[in-house]
Amino acid sequence: MFVTHTLAPFYKKDSKVLILGSMPSIKSRELGFYYAHPRNRFWWVLEKVYNEKIGNDTQSKIDFLTKHHIALFDVIKSCDINSSDDTSIKNVTLNNLTPILKNSNIKVIMTTGNKAYTLYKKYLEKETNIKAIPLPSTSPANNKKDILELLEKKYKIIKTYTDN
Repeated sequence: MFVTHTLAPFYKKDSKVLILGSMPSIKSRELGFYYAHPRNRFWWVLEKVYNEKIGNDTQSKIDFLTKHHIALFDVIKSCDINSSDDTSIKNVTLNNLTPILKNSNIKVIMTTGNKAYTLYKKYLEKETNIKAIPLPSTSPANNKKDILELLEKKYKIIKTYTDN
């Protein structure tokens, strides 16, 4: 199925870290915000990293991101995709990151999952001139053994860029 990205990038003028996914899941597009699937562990991991509770509503997530200078967007503007399966992505058109980078204080770009990292590195890194730091996917499809410990350990890097 052909899908177009429907979420606006989330960033503020003082955002320091840009976290890029591949394409919002069906549930995220339906609910209108990033990582909205109830089984996606993105918000859970950030709660652990910052030792701070984040409410389930969008405004609580926005407040958290703003407080910690985190911006969110995705690499893909449109693509063919089966359900929300990154491994099925084909015929990709990429998002333009220039407005975010020009209108914020982004110093670091991180990607969630292999597809986002691969596409960013291949097509967008030369435009942004910022190397991405790859992070594991928080998707419920990524259910490897000990994933929660791995996620928490890897995502701690975000805090090093947002707390100074």
